[in-house]
Amino acid sequence: MTRNPLRLGVLGMGRAFTLMLPTFLGDARVRLVAAFDPRPSARAAFESALGGRACESEEQVCADPEVEWVYIATPHQMHVAHVTLAAAHGKHVLVEKPLAISLEDGLRMVDACRAAGVWLVVGHSHSFDAPVALARRLIDEGRHGAVRMIEALQYTDFLYRPRRAEELDTRQGGGVVFSQGAHQVDVARLLGGGMVDSVSARLGRWDATRPTEGAYSALLSFRGGAFASLSYNGYGYFDTDRWMDGMSELGIPKAANAHQTARARLQAANDESSETALKSERSFGGTAFQMPTLELPMVSQHFGPVIVSCDAADLRITPWGVEINDVRGTELLRPPLPAAPRGEVIDEIWRAARDGQAPLHDGQWALATLEVCLAMLASDAGRRDVPLMHQVALGHQRHGQG
Repeated sequence: MTRNPLRLGVLGMGRAFTLMLPTFLGDARVRLVAAFDPRPSARAAFESALGGRACESEEQVCADPEVEWVYIATPHQMHVAHVTLAAAHGKHVLVEKPLAISLEDGLRMVDACRAAGVWLVVGHSHSFDAPVALARRLIDEGRHGAVRMIEALQYTDFLYRPRRAEELDTRQGGGVVFSQGAHQVDVARLLGGGMVDSVSARLGRWDATRPTEGAYSALLSFRGGAFASLSYNGYGYFDTDRWMDGMSELGIPKAANAHQTARARLQAANDESSETALKSERSFGGTAFQMPTLELPMVSQHFGPVIVSCDAADLRITPWGVEINDVRGTELLRPPLPAAPRGEVIDEIWRAARDGQAPLHDGQWALATLEVCLAMLASDAGRRDVPLMHQVALGHQRHGQG
């Protein structure tokens, strides 16, 4: 069986692509061969800095005979069109979270990839992170007993980073539930076994100038009796990275005044067009973009404080690994770091592409995570618990494509 690098085509070279770029450049199992972005500067930079082919349309990338996988990092509401396009051309798909912004679109994407016989992997989400995977292995070993409760908390400046108009419109996939809840829900579902029975949530919309959800608290009830409490606040005051040894979400040291700096930067953009330009110039090919260094961080990426309470121990996920707190005291277990940041994503698509191993973060898994996010919105709107119908357990994956 061939072990040649995975040949990636790219749709969208905005913020998500810039975060995955160190992975693509640092992992020899990947080669970037073609890309499309509506910004001419991004297309030019793809050729000059990365040595790939700039294409004039999404169709051209997906039709390229050299492209094996298509990495889709376009805005959330475009995922359904681009995933189904890639599948129609027989390309395997790595699509950024969230899978979609409606269950109907998500089901179309899963069905299209299954019908075409291609793999569908959704990520990056922080459930790929090595400490989360280690915590899941410890749970599976069983010596700490059953999972009873999961607590996840995250305070960021998400709402005050430069945004396009659609990112502040929930109907188009804006707000923290779709963009950030997908991380937190994915982590909780993986640690809790996947099967969420119902969701109760309340959302915060506290800034009329940025009229989307900036905060939420949700209670997820799992089959078997475990529950997870998830809270997120993106209004940019307190920073939970202080509780993560001062390490940012990307696993690098973070300035103590990062949130204040974000708000100050945003004040320089005094209207919608200037804010959009500010974001664009920080993206790949923009005047403020800097090519990433390939120096590996000392710790793992993370998504804020997470504690898993089991019968016989509390497992705290940290940037360094998993801290086990039990009757004997405290012990830190440190997983090996990937060869490149977010290399766990490449591990998953590599095993699918080269070994035929069904990925954990497949379309059905991502559809279940999307269902929880949508249930959070519905629960707040109706002030009710929302039952779920599309959940899948860990290990649901079947051998084969789709």
